[in-house]
Amino acid sequence: MSHGHLFSFGRGVFFLAPIFSNQDVLVMSFFSMKNRILPFLIISLILLFSSSSFAETTNSESFKQALELLQSKSYNKKGKAIEQLVITKDERVQPILEAMLKARLFYTKEDKITVIGKKHDDGFSLVSVLDQKDLGVLSKSKLKKIKVNNKLRGVLRASIATLSLSSPDADKRLSAVKQMLGKTNDTGIAFLKAHLKSEKDTAVREKIETLISINDLNSSDKAVKLAAIKTLFNDLNPETRNQLETLKDSDDAEIATASQNALKNIQKKLGFYEKVNTVFFGLSLGSVLVLAAIGLAITFGVMGVINMAHGELIMLGAYTTYVIQQIMPNHIGLSLVIAVPAAFIVSGSVGVLIERLVIRHLYGRPLETLLATFGISLILQQAIRSIFSPLNRAVETPSWMSGALEINPALALTYNRLYIIFFCLAVFAFLYLIIKRTSLGLSVQAVSQNRSMARAMGIRASRVDALTFGLGSGIAGIAGVALSQLTNVGPSMGQDYIIDSFMVVVFGGVGNLWGTLISGFTLGIANKFMEPWAGAVLAKILVLVFIILFIQKRPRGLFPKKGRAAES
Repeated sequence: MSHGHLFSFGRGVFFLAPIFSNQDVLVMSFFSMKNRILPFLIISLILLFSSSSFAETTNSESFKQALELLQSKSYNKKGKAIEQLVITKDERVQPILEAMLKARLFYTKEDKITVIGKKHDDGFSLVSVLDQKDLGVLSKSKLKKIKVNNKLRGVLRASIATLSLSSPDADKRLSAVKQMLGKTNDTGIAFLKAHLKSEKDTAVREKIETLISINDLNSSDKAVKLAAIKTLFNDLNPETRNQLETLKDSDDAEIATASQNALKNIQKKLGFYEKVNTVFFGLSLGSVLVLAAIGLAITFGVMGVINMAHGELIMLGAYTTYVIQQIMPNHIGLSLVIAVPAAFIVSGSVGVLIERLVIRHLYGRPLETLLATFGISLILQQAIRSIFSPLNRAVETPSWMSGALEINPALALTYNRLYIIFFCLAVFAFLYLIIKRTSLGLSVQAVSQNRSMARAMGIRASRVDALTFGLGSGIAGIAGVALSQLTNVGPSMGQDYIIDSFMVVVFGGVGNLWGTLISGFTLGIANKFMEPWAGAVLAKILVLVFIILFIQKRPRGLFPKKGRAAES
């Protein structure tokens, strides 16, 4: 029987269905018309199952043909095979495409069986893609890899994304549509249009509509092109800009004008988001400067001690993070959390030791203090080289700090920098509360303002000095934890931040925490705005020159604070 007859009988069953929607009617109809209806029902049911079986057979044949086509040397034929596989909607298709993308799809030279291979000793353990049977292990010489080029990789990614649109998770569907951007073919667009009718998530719908509009920019219909340009007037995707660039010189004046206006609007938005991105990078750099300098703001600003070993205390915090990760290799996120108090204790303890053994004998002698702490910095560096070797150590970043928060195609905020900014503010708040709300903080303020009067009031100045130096050193250790997520950990890493730390403290106002915070962010943002046209090195030099000129006009910095260091 022909397909036309099959369709006619199927359509007959469809139109008869309402007749039997009610059970009573069905019984009456059966007894009154059984001589006419019963044969028709039997034939229709047979044809219905035959039609389903025929569709499955057709899909199966199409699947087999596509697998054979994948074994071709022609990349164009392989592209057609991929399209054919996607159309079948077979559950085996996605693993095949993923294996092909990862260079794990082969066929046997002897039997021409398409297989997915996994490296196993000297050969590959194989699974047949047709019937999912385990074929054991074969040597590489008995297999032929199904090769792909860059163009085909793009097709594969788009095809995998197309198949992922069936996921119940809206985020996965959105990610799938994003992967298809700039890589879709006619089959993919047709699939998206069909999927759009059933898609309920607003964000996914908008992204699909954008992708379809980008494709419509290649339409031969002028009205379709103009509608697409209007839809994409504010779109920031690079693919949109590339397509509009090709249309701005169109022979059609209306299309050319519309494209040029859209490009101007997009460029304006891109300029704005570029500035936002620069500010974000400036804040992240400023956070690093604040973290590195805030401990120094206490030891230098409050105690008047020029601590050249401050960078090495930062380094100790970073190495503490590394050691804890080695102890807990399977719990990277937890190890980082534990490293914060651990680094505070380690660096703080070393700071107290330095103050008790060296600094306490040198108060009022800044030159000797500078030389002594410089010597201590060299000792600490050499100790680390002896224990861990001179090589840099990589500290792993937790998964929750990886990736970026995508605001739009022109602006993505990396999670590690976001966390550094929030961490900096948290450390600042922690230190501010200690200074303003604890007995230690009040004692520190009293000693910094008038040591003799503080002693007369019963405050043990020597104990306060030790605890203050330990507090500043502990904060330096916490800064080391943060810096370990941005750079390699090495014996000389502290030297990269010591000069910048002094610049931040002096510019903000010696001993003023708010001044340290504001000056750190200001210098970080200024540095990032100058880098594009001056370069990284020259930008840093210009910042240094600015600070020198500024200090000549305001020797006590942005926010001067009264105290021993300021008065002397």
